[in-house]
Amino acid sequence: MVKKYETGEKLTGKVTGIQPYGAFVALDEQTQGLVHISEITYGFVKDINDYISVGDEVEVKVLEVDENAGKISLSIRALQDPPEKKGGYTKKSLQAHVKERDAKGFNSLKEKLQDWIDRSGQ
Repeated sequence: MVKKYETGEKLTGKVTGIQPYGAFVALDEQTQGLVHISEITYGFVKDINDYISVGDEVEVKVLEVDENAGKISLSIRALQDPPEKKGGYTKKSLQAHVKERDAKGFNSLKEKLQDWIDRSGQ
């Protein structure tokens, strides 16, 4: 690595190769980084070729620099806006909603239990 790259830095690079696990991006004439498949975009990526091609110029963010190994981890996804949540529930709020609904269901059963007991005795 001739130039020192910093974590968090935003750069423009050129896609030089695509493998099933990620895309190699040239940051300068002597330095490449890897955009792992999980850092291409939000959601599941089955085939990187559906999103980028060799020769494309891409905006990337430096996630990690390992100078000892000479590796740079990059992300395209980190520069994208996250998709809006569908349904409006986070995992935590959904769990609370389910517990609340279940509690209401049990309360209504509890309230009807005496009525059912009275009817069964007739």
